[in-house]
Amino acid sequence: MTGNQADLARVPLRMSSVSLSIEELKLRATSDHGRTAVHAQIDGVLEKQTREQKPYLEVLLRDLTSSFVLRVWSDHPFYLFSRELRAGSFVEIEGEFSISPAFGLEAKNWAIRQLTAAEQTDLLAGPSDVREKQELDYSDIRKFADSIGDPRLRALSRMFLEEFGDRMRRSAGARNYHHARRGGLVEHIAQMMRAAEALASVYPRLNRDLLLAGILFHDSGKLWENCYSKESFIMPYDVRGELVGHISIGIEVVNRLWHKLKEAEDFPGWNSISPDSDSVRLHLIHLIAAHHGERQYGSPIEPKTPEAIALHLIDNLDAKLEMMFSAYRNGRRLHTEIIERVRPLAANLVEPLPSFLPEEEIERPNH
Repeated sequence: MTGNQADLARVPLRMSSVSLSIEELKLRATSDHGRTAVHAQIDGVLEKQTREQKPYLEVLLRDLTSSFVLRVWSDHPFYLFSRELRAGSFVEIEGEFSISPAFGLEAKNWAIRQLTAAEQTDLLAGPSDVREKQELDYSDIRKFADSIGDPRLRALSRMFLEEFGDRMRRSAGARNYHHARRGGLVEHIAQMMRAAEALASVYPRLNRDLLLAGILFHDSGKLWENCYSKESFIMPYDVRGELVGHISIGIEVVNRLWHKLKEAEDFPGWNSISPDSDSVRLHLIHLIAAHHGERQYGSPIEPKTPEAIALHLIDNLDAKLEMMFSAYRNGRRLHTEIIERVRPLAANLVEPLPSFLPEEEIERPNH
């Protein structure tokens, strides 16, 4: 029996009754170091060497919630098995997990096995709470689109969701920083729409219809730049995304759908609705082009309308709050209330002040 065969012989045949998501595992590992299991997809296996020139592996694992690196030393029973793993494989890691200040999430006394087809399907669907949240978010996006008063923007939004809704539900808000996960774009857009609805009630001069449509389309180019395949948590690179970028792709998407809508025989009064249709299209395109706020951050033009500046600020707010809340959950703590800086945020984070609780709502220990 070869060394690799010996490793395979040690793979546990039983299936764990309960597995955690990677994010849940990181939270539990800070205080509970008992045995548990995590299901994940292999993003890559790197062969490296220590300072003493001893070989080891870095296995990058992903699921819907997060990622971590499993380090496999050359004397580990599953070293040879792990070296044969390839990107795209689905595995279970069962062991004792803890958080190291130097390396983050680490595993001890662990074993690994391939997932069954049924387990792969379940993993790709995501944890039930995340799945339910994204279903609610997508439902809210559809409701906001249906509530748009301008018939052209409403029809355009419906056409977009009908043609590209499935792709949008697989896309991330970004590759690295915010909402960087399968389905993250849906979460980002839904929350931006809720914020826009609240803002439009405070600033009634804002064109609510245009703002909601702009939010729906502002990152539509990420359906190519940051889209996952149907059976993977590994985000591929897209030639169009690299050569053109999501802002230019988004403008192209709007123009194509707009002309398709214009030519539809069942759209009455296209040339008689006020404001005129081409002005509506140009203002929508401006929101896409200006949503990064400044040329140095990738926008070909700065925001020049109230809706454009509102969209930019809502986008920036939601992205930064998402990064902060994620850091509070998973960031490295320098102190009980201080979390190490997470780029591109500007500084270390401090735990927020808890909300005020009236005297009668404060839980007191039983004596």
